[in-house]
Amino acid sequence: MKHLTKHELKTSIENKLVNALGVDTETASDALYYKALSMVVVDYLQEKHKRFAVDTNSNGKKQVYYLCMEFLMGRSLKNSLYNLEIVNNVRDALNDFGVKLDKLYDYEPDAGLGNGGLGRLGACFLDALATLDYPATGYSICYEYGIFKQKIVDGWQTELPDYWLPGGEVWLSPRPEKAVDVHFGGEVEEFWDNNYHHVNYKNYTTVKAVPYDMYVSGYDSKGVSRLRLWKATASGLDMDSFNRGDYISALGANSMAEVISKVLYPNDNHNEGKSLRLRQQYFMVAASVGDIINRHMATYGTLDNLAEKVAIHINDTHPTLAIPELMRILLDDCGYSWDVAWNTVTQVFAYTNHTVMSEALEKWNEDLFASMLPRIYQIIKEMNNRFTYDLYNTYHLDHPTVERMAIIANRTIHMANLCVMASHSVNGVSALHSDIIKKDVFNSFYNIMPQKFTNVTNGIASRRWLYQSNEGLTQLLRETIGSGFMHDMSELKKFNQFADDKSVLDVLAKVKLQNKQNFAAYIERTTGVVIDPNSIFDAQVKRLHEYKRQHLNALHILATYQWLQENPHAEVTPHTYIFGAKAAPGYFLAKQIIKLICTLRDEIEKDPVIREKLRIVYLEDYRVTLSELLMPASEVSEQISLAGTEASGTGNMKLMLNGALTLGTYDGANIEIAQHAGEENMFIFGMRADEVKEQKICYDPHAIYRDNAVLKRALDQLNKGIGGNTFHDIFHSLVNSDPYMVLRDYDSYDAAHQLVVRTYADKYKWQAMSLRNIAESGFFCADRAIGEYAQNIWKLR
Repeated sequence: MKHLTKHELKTSIENKLVNALGVDTETASDALYYKALSMVVVDYLQEKHKRFAVDTNSNGKKQVYYLCMEFLMGRSLKNSLYNLEIVNNVRDALNDFGVKLDKLYDYEPDAGLGNGGLGRLGACFLDALATLDYPATGYSICYEYGIFKQKIVDGWQTELPDYWLPGGEVWLSPRPEKAVDVHFGGEVEEFWDNNYHHVNYKNYTTVKAVPYDMYVSGYDSKGVSRLRLWKATASGLDMDSFNRGDYISALGANSMAEVISKVLYPNDNHNEGKSLRLRQQYFMVAASVGDIINRHMATYGTLDNLAEKVAIHINDTHPTLAIPELMRILLDDCGYSWDVAWNTVTQVFAYTNHTVMSEALEKWNEDLFASMLPRIYQIIKEMNNRFTYDLYNTYHLDHPTVERMAIIANRTIHMANLCVMASHSVNGVSALHSDIIKKDVFNSFYNIMPQKFTNVTNGIASRRWLYQSNEGLTQLLRETIGSGFMHDMSELKKFNQFADDKSVLDVLAKVKLQNKQNFAAYIERTTGVVIDPNSIFDAQVKRLHEYKRQHLNALHILATYQWLQENPHAEVTPHTYIFGAKAAPGYFLAKQIIKLICTLRDEIEKDPVIREKLRIVYLEDYRVTLSELLMPASEVSEQISLAGTEASGTGNMKLMLNGALTLGTYDGANIEIAQHAGEENMFIFGMRADEVKEQKICYDPHAIYRDNAVLKRALDQLNKGIGGNTFHDIFHSLVNSDPYMVLRDYDSYDAAHQLVVRTYADKYKWQAMSLRNIAESGFFCADRAIGEYAQNIWKLR
């Protein structure tokens, strides 16, 4: 499709204002201009997707279906305008109406459909799939309130509903005619007739899944990805109860159904939360697999070629139940034999693992599962029986090994084991992570089916954090290496030739300073706090979890603060530490770490001398839109997880792309960043993964606490109190158990920080290191990652 011209855009916007919104161009508010423009873009994307789908189906192309419980989409308007290459035409058209495009962006909330790296990865992949013209549909739930809106009150995280649909709903196109019924509870009757197995599923409760579509354009391509989001509604009113006057029961079914699509990741510290999570997961996959089957049958009229034309990807374990759900359809609805159905299923599914921690590999209580999903439970039980039989009789494994690999063991259903057993491909998301899952997490599987295991290092939608977010750097790159990198990020390598060119390094420094000034202006505008753009901007922004070790960062800041209290007039390079993170609602220690960081911030702010040298900024409700502002401004990228715990990371890639230097452990994708940019252009500290494994055997954090005077003083301060707040739980966790070995890595971390400060003092050395990171960041583009998935896993043409 041709690009929309300025004249076409003006006409379309005016038509939407007058005919859809009932206002004229002179009286319309900016909010209505935002809505009208968004409607124009959605119409254009729908038409573009329709043409792309016709081409896909007419040529019998294999399609990718990407299942994930979250997609952290951010805002759609800006992303769409830039990817469609019509942003300048739109700006000019709006100028004629006296409207500024940049003001309209703020009327769109970040879509409340995701939380952290997992969801952002899914969003980046939809972008890359469309850019590379691969036909793809993402599936998730249309969460009404997202995860939550974070409000920091007196230093504590408070969770508020995230009302994102007002302002965001314009990007969702309802498709009620494509609704799918999803069944819960009930009983299953089985019988045989003429050697044919019959299943009668009855007395179940039905929830209707209504799809809403969101479109993601590729960059300057024909492709458009579709994200289909399911909203839960009751299948109808219980008229018997209503007519009896039992209105609460009649309407209660509606409420119980609709709660499924209310909130992302309900707190599962209680049975009701666990039950709702399981209900959400089955709802999402049952609706999605049903939709995939309906679309396939409408195109081909048979499921015999399903494996040839369909690739279904399970992103983490949340969508695992898609596997037995497809088996159910093939067995019960279509009459295939078990062997034929199983052969199809194992060719269709592939699985990406995102964690090495056993507690994050989902498990379900067998009784809960059987009562909620009786037919799916029967199918999983049969899978388990056949699988364990093979493990004993074909592979001759012992009982403990079989129990570790079983789908059902000790009254528990293991989702990750089901994924590995049933998928034709299992991949990690960085070289180290993929190695760990082969040697440790899934070692027993790897020993007997090594051909399944592979690696695809994560990637990001690079254009979003460069072209859309960092205008100055984009312009510098175009002036030095041309614009080819916009289509092929590997061309950023050409920028390496300017690493010794002081005139280019001067411009690079000016670009960074301007971005820091923009970020500082935002902080002053939104919080009233004035930060120094000439200080080092040191960022740690990611989900709040002990393994990501925000408390290591905070402990180091506390020790620095204590030293500055004794040496208030010391000559030091001013340092601004920037945090952004949400903690899971039921994760109390993580919330305490937020409180600690905010308490340190408040105490430092009280001292007019020290705050000129040391500042903390906590970004409340961190989200994609804030990331687009922060990444270009950051100079130090804190990636400090304990080696062997972070699967990959993607924030490290966004920061690298924008010239921040990684201060990190040899973990996740940090290792590959070091391989590409050179370890000499980073600040690596801490133990390696093999050292961690060795040290854990006899690790004694209390001995380190006792023998390290700097650490002991800082830790004791947690116990005594800071600003009237004590942090006994953090103290006892670090001193008595320290599961993520914060104390063991502390001295190395401190030394790395000292090297950062010394290096920062040499302007040209710092900028040369920054330039080399930018130049080598092309490998971490999602286009490369999706190319590997397409060729090696999904077998797309």
